[in-house]
Amino acid sequence: MNQLALFLPCAAGVEGYLADEVHHHTGLVGHDLMVGRGGVMAMASWRQAMALNLRSRLAQRVLVQLSQTPYRNERDIYEAASAVAWESWFTTKNSFKIEITAQHSPLTSLNFAALKVKDAVADRFRHKTGVRPDVETQWPDVRIYVHLTTDIATLYIDTSGEPLFKRGWRTDKGDAPLKETLAAAMIAASGWNGLTGSVNDPETNLPFYDPCCGSGTLVIEAAQIACNIAPGSQRRFGFEKLLPYQAHVWQGLKEQAQAQVRAPNAPVFGSDVSFRMVDFAERNAERAGVSHALQLRGGDALQRMPPSDTPGMMLLNPPYGERIEAAGVAGVQARTHGRPHAGHGAQSTPAAPMGREAPQTEDGGEFFLQLASHWKKNFNGWQAWVLTPDLKLPGRMRLKESRRVPLWNGPIECRLFKFDLVAGRLNPQKTPSPSALVSTPTASPNPNPNANLNKS
Repeated sequence: MNQLALFLPCAAGVEGYLADEVHHHTGLVGHDLMVGRGGVMAMASWRQAMALNLRSRLAQRVLVQLSQTPYRNERDIYEAASAVAWESWFTTKNSFKIEITAQHSPLTSLNFAALKVKDAVADRFRHKTGVRPDVETQWPDVRIYVHLTTDIATLYIDTSGEPLFKRGWRTDKGDAPLKETLAAAMIAASGWNGLTGSVNDPETNLPFYDPCCGSGTLVIEAAQIACNIAPGSQRRFGFEKLLPYQAHVWQGLKEQAQAQVRAPNAPVFGSDVSFRMVDFAERNAERAGVSHALQLRGGDALQRMPPSDTPGMMLLNPPYGERIEAAGVAGVQARTHGRPHAGHGAQSTPAAPMGREAPQTEDGGEFFLQLASHWKKNFNGWQAWVLTPDLKLPGRMRLKESRRVPLWNGPIECRLFKFDLVAGRLNPQKTPSPSALVSTPTASPNPNPNANLNKS
């Protein structure tokens, strides 16, 4: 167990940030840490595999690669699975499940291929022990992943169990909250770590603010980063049911992580037009252990003033469009004047989805123009990072972005735009040039069926 081939799947566009994170927590470099399509490959120890489950904010899972073999048909896949020493990983008392994904596989039925792997695992145990382990499709003890390309079958055993975006603290949520891994990817892309200050004073504790915080995903991730709280410190993992698991080693890793928790190194603020969402965020923050490290308020993003005297960084994923009932100043004006709905939160009415963290699929029009105007007047010196699937958003806001980072929100291609806010008037509206449109990243092959960061 001293040298395992790990694969950590992540969303497309996050691979480089994940590689930096793995290096930070393990010290791995060179051929021991390589960036692939849809994830990161690492040669690491069993202890490091457990530590990555505990500490990674960006990975979706931590998988151990057990075999990689050529194949032509289902019989070849059966033989490959039969050759793996499954008895070294779990026993007949453990239930298991097969997950299969493919890219350009010539096989006509992935379900049949998964069935052959299941048969191979069960047959090997029956040959070795006389007993077959049970298959459990809903809550298995052990998850086995199969990924097929045109001619290569790769088998993995999962050490994570539930996906890593499930941190263990979320109970209250809006209609469609961000996954925690996407929130962490946004923070990683922005470069914020609580100490990212100005050019003149790079060690300044840079304030963090989400003016559309919903149930608190972004601000809670930021507060945990500010306090150096391991994201997996409140949950259980799949490796706890595998044979290599040693309780005293795992306990030592958790105690080490707990000893590194600190007072927040930067202030974190959040607000939302829905007071119901603020209440959700407060309860989530308490369960996440960061209620002392962030300040939450109710209020319209078009009216809230900067939460600190020191310019900082705003990071937000604002909803807009007809799928969300309008709220706040822009929404009221839109309804009054008969324009299409545009809002950044939800009213507490039976017909409205609860919370601001909802799919972004429509034109936010009036809201975004007013938001940009509010920022120009009141947030001089701040950075603003906005995640949106609308590639024309800077033009709609009449702001010039200084960076655009491709990220995927599940199947939705998005951009994280950075705006450096300077007091003054908005630019005249212009039609975005063709160069403003960035080509779509290629979807990444990945053994995780949820390879992209979906909203839950």
